[in-house]
Amino acid sequence: MHLSEGILSGPVLVGGAAFAAVGVAAGLREMRDEDIPRTAVMTSVFFVASLVHVPIGPSSVHLILSGLCGILLGWRAFPALLVALFLQAILFGFGGLTVLGVNTFILAAPAAVFGAIARGWMRSHPDATHRAPLIAGAAAALAIACSGLLAAAALGLSQRSFIGAAGLIFAAHVPLMAVEGAITAGIAGFLLRVKPELLTDGGLSRTGPRE
Repeated sequence: MHLSEGILSGPVLVGGAAFAAVGVAAGLREMRDEDIPRTAVMTSVFFVASLVHVPIGPSSVHLILSGLCGILLGWRAFPALLVALFLQAILFGFGGLTVLGVNTFILAAPAAVFGAIARGWMRSHPDATHRAPLIAGAAAALAIACSGLLAAAALGLSQRSFIGAAGLIFAAHVPLMAVEGAITAGIAGFLLRVKPELLTDGGLSRTGPRE
């Protein structure tokens, strides 16, 4: 879900960069030394998963796994996805540097929000392990849907002529919602068996600034 350079208006670029900066700052504030390996792994997962692109107008469709990042990282999904998007922009020309803030916000904000909702449910229902993968899958699907809406909104707010393309982009991501939900549910089911705490902490069980 990489929006390309040269198509968004200045206010949308500035607003997206500002919102992304707030999210990255929040993620870095939560980051502890022991969080770095998990964050790096999820950065790599996103980087590899989203390399295969299907062009759709001024954007593209590809596997994202942002919902999984949100569940496992919390607000740390912002710096994780920022790094991955930056590397993709400079190495492969996906997206671009001027739209880096917008693309980061579009992907990371829904991931962090729905990831928090999923973690909260799993924390409050520790015995409902049979439902947890479904909750994780639903959170991942909703994160993709919300990202699609944000991408469409960014295009529509930039130029009215992009409204048709914005609708096409969102429609193209509907099948991806099912794929992302199924993959995330499968991974969540596996993690529940081997390391369930990965699905419930997400950095939220620890309070206070980084020392």
